[in-house]
Amino acid sequence: MVLRSVERRLIAATLCLIAATAAAQPARLTLEEIYSYAGWTRFNGSRAATMNWVPDGDPWLSDTHHLWPYERAQGEPAPGPATGPWLEVNAESGASRPLYTYTQLERALVGAGAAPGDARTAARQMHSTFNKARNAILITIGDDLFVYGIATGRATQATSSDGPKIEATFSPDGRRIAYVKNQDLFVTGVDAPDEKALTSDGSATLLNGTLDWLYTEELYGRGNSRGYWWSPDSSRIAFLQFDERAVPEYTLVDDIPYQGTVERRRYPKAGDPNPTVRLGVVSAEGGNVRWVDTTPYSDFLIVSVAWAPESREVVYQIQDRTQTWLDLNRADAGTGAARNILRETSQAWVERWQDSSVDPIWLPDGSFLWLSERTGWRHLYRYAADGTLMKPVTQGDWEIRRTHGVDRAGKWVYFTSTAQSPVGLDLYRVGVDGSELRRLSTTAGHHEVFVNPSRTLFLDSWSDITTPPQVRLYSTEAPQPVRVVDGNSLPALASRGLSVPEMLQVKTRDGFAMEAVMIKPPGFDPGKRYPVYQFTYAGPHAPQVVNAWGGTDFLYHQLLAQQGIIVWICDNRTASGKGMQSAWPLYKNFGALELSDIEDGLAWLAKQPYVDASRVGISGISFGAYMTLYAMTHSRRFAMGIAEGAVSDWRTYDTIYTERYMGLPAENPDGYRRSSPRFDASRLSGNLLLVHGALDDNVHPQNTMQFAYELQQAGKTFQMMLYPKAAHGIGDPRQYLHLRRTMLDFTTQNLLR
Repeated sequence: MVLRSVERRLIAATLCLIAATAAAQPARLTLEEIYSYAGWTRFNGSRAATMNWVPDGDPWLSDTHHLWPYERAQGEPAPGPATGPWLEVNAESGASRPLYTYTQLERALVGAGAAPGDARTAARQMHSTFNKARNAILITIGDDLFVYGIATGRATQATSSDGPKIEATFSPDGRRIAYVKNQDLFVTGVDAPDEKALTSDGSATLLNGTLDWLYTEELYGRGNSRGYWWSPDSSRIAFLQFDERAVPEYTLVDDIPYQGTVERRRYPKAGDPNPTVRLGVVSAEGGNVRWVDTTPYSDFLIVSVAWAPESREVVYQIQDRTQTWLDLNRADAGTGAARNILRETSQAWVERWQDSSVDPIWLPDGSFLWLSERTGWRHLYRYAADGTLMKPVTQGDWEIRRTHGVDRAGKWVYFTSTAQSPVGLDLYRVGVDGSELRRLSTTAGHHEVFVNPSRTLFLDSWSDITTPPQVRLYSTEAPQPVRVVDGNSLPALASRGLSVPEMLQVKTRDGFAMEAVMIKPPGFDPGKRYPVYQFTYAGPHAPQVVNAWGGTDFLYHQLLAQQGIIVWICDNRTASGKGMQSAWPLYKNFGALELSDIEDGLAWLAKQPYVDASRVGISGISFGAYMTLYAMTHSRRFAMGIAEGAVSDWRTYDTIYTERYMGLPAENPDGYRRSSPRFDASRLSGNLLLVHGALDDNVHPQNTMQFAYELQQAGKTFQMMLYPKAAHGIGDPRQYLHLRRTMLDFTTQNLLR
């Protein structure tokens, strides 16, 4: 009897201990949580705090008020008629009201002639094409454009014709709208609609005012296809015309329909003919196009177009095909006569950045500020109007990532840079004469900033590697925040027991300091030996190690750590973002230097007593997938690899990107072959999973098919997963969850053996 009583007490105590331990242990992450809408909100919080909704890069309505997207609180019913998609917020007080309501917009659209059902649907969308004064928005219903006046509450129908209208924008004075229809450039009035064609020769292969795939992807920014620019006085439009007749087509097939759907796109692969491009200027009233004189050049790229402040000259940037130099030119808008202002050169390539920072910043005295990487670091220089260098404005072993304009007096220029930390991003200002450099953001991490028109206030979307974005308002004259706009508190993160990432530096064999992040498993035991999963991108000037919130990628890496795997991210020098000088050494030879640095990082890891160097995996997407293939065919360090959307032969990728770094295939045939893992497939070492979207119009599925074919010819076993209907990056939520499940299973099967 006594023994049984003791046994019962021991069993009860044990059960209580087990229950208490289970209650104390944080719940593990799951793929379903990370990649569901509810999970995204639980672990990332406010979508508004990311600031990726900002119209045209500017949330400010005026010096004192800014936009903010309306977000329903958790459990709040569907938005009522008195709400709207945008809030007008008093920056300093935080007081807000709807910029307009759904009901107001719906009624106005019906009053302007829209069908009630179409008006209701359109009114509940978030429209983000504002005029310069931010008191009107453009709305597309069917094939036509409507204008809604926010102050008046009235709408007008600006077009009434067949054919989609794309890339529509207001003129700076708000009186006209320009758009592209059937590859021709049109304008119409806002108050007195009068559709007028400014060009008439557009066709499937002759594009007026809209960018082709190549220029959109590689020069002007993915998602931005607008190829025209209003003059500041609204009297003229400069535009690009593309002749694609000589550009080869690439064919993709959607095999899901019974007969299959064929997609053909003009896509020049390295060495192929590029589209022929012309820069034209046309009056907004119509008339003949004046073409800018480009006769001194041949086989060129027009990589940026803007206007001088007085509207009499177009300011444009032009490069040779392989981008070894860049000319800044000014052209008379009336005659097309052009003159060179300055030329940029380098020891390798001159890169055009995909934002407005590439354009000159004009000062009141006619001089301008100009970004250049001539020293290997991106810095500001001040030039006289005629192109005479006056002086450097910034200098040092750090780089400017983006400019944020000058104050109204033309005294200060604002920019974000890596001056404080190569893995951070901070807001600075400096006098246009180079004096009084000052850091305006004071918290370590990543600051995505939006400065008001007078440069007195800025919205700061800040995050660090363990904190999702939070938004605060600051004065440019004080370090303390004026107010917290969105604190984005997320207690759910703490409930998952996430590991604290370790940020460190590892030196290469020749002394370059590589930035790295290590995520160790929860409950890390230094006496155990853990496998390693390395995530890589490795492409030129594309750092992955940043002191910023990584969203679902970060959470996936935490999930891997919870499986008992060390996650390792280490930026090789050419990807580091430490000035273009760190990327130039790869010129005309992808792969070898990148792999050498990656192996140096792994050599450091292998010296750690808690690392099992026989169980190392590598994974990446796009260039990171290329790097995975190159690593697994040129090194024996990797037990497994996952390559999603890989380039396997650089002759199959587009001209502008590839030739910038590799030159022309005819002039560098050995470099192309050395850099392409397709030709070394027989040397594959480790277990490989190939992944590709069947409709990838960026890195064509041809790359994966060619690599798979070579592996088969060499008798190499591998796994492959194709995603029907998917492009470059899997967009369908169910397919993406399937991809991550496939990746997780492949990783654990190979690294936790």
